Amino acid sequence: MNRKVLLLTHSAGFVHDYLPTAQETIKEIGRTSGKFEVAAFGDCAKVDWSSLKKEFGAVIFATTGELPMSEGEKQSLIDSIASGVGFVGIHNATDTFYKFPKYGEMIGGYFSGHPWTQEITVKVEDKNHPATEHLSDRFRVKEEVYTFKDWSRSRTRVLASLDNASVDLSKGNRPDNDYALCWCHAYGKGRVFYTGFGHFPDLWGEEWFRKHLLGGILWVMNLR
Repeated sequence: MNRKVLLLTHSAGFVHDYLPTAQETIKEIGRTSGKFEVAAFGDCAKVDWSSLKKEFGAVIFATTGELPMSEGEKQSLIDSIASGVGFVGIHNATDTFYKFPKYGEMIGGYFSGHPWTQEITVKVEDKNHPATEHLSDRFRVKEEVYTFKDWSRSRTRVLASLDNASVDLSKGNRPDNDYALCWCHAYGKGRVFYTGFGHFPDLWGEEWFRKHLLGGILWVMNLR
């Protein structure tokens, strides 16, 4: 198993201020766990997408917008995941590649708004996963809550979701009021993990969140 992880923080849209902290934190998680090493890129043009499968065991996206990649490069990304490279999407990764539907299908859905930026209650729906096994059934956290379009729990495994009683539900934008916060699924031979957490830089210092990320990364790499 290739234990090298590619981290991409390219912002072709809104630039989140957590990104420098994320880069350092993910590198530190890899070092302290001894499970993987990180090659971090802020520019997708510096990545050789054609050799993704050969060089990396997983890809982590903390990206926004229509990344300036050719159709061939985008297809190489998707093909690599389908052939077994793990994929982790963090927060704004769902706010990426709206014009490339295969990406939306792979990650599970697209960002459609953030009606709640406040302290919320999280419901952990599935603790039989390394990203959530350490969490309480319910816990409170301050977050910018993303809602999603082209998303359905019938196509993924929901690990954590919003406790609707903790927000003003009238601000939501899904008729079914189903607001997942974290999910995972298979994509071909690859594994995909997405977490909506991470908007605030302070969160990256929280031990539960670091374990959450580590568990997700190890899961997509078939190390857990």
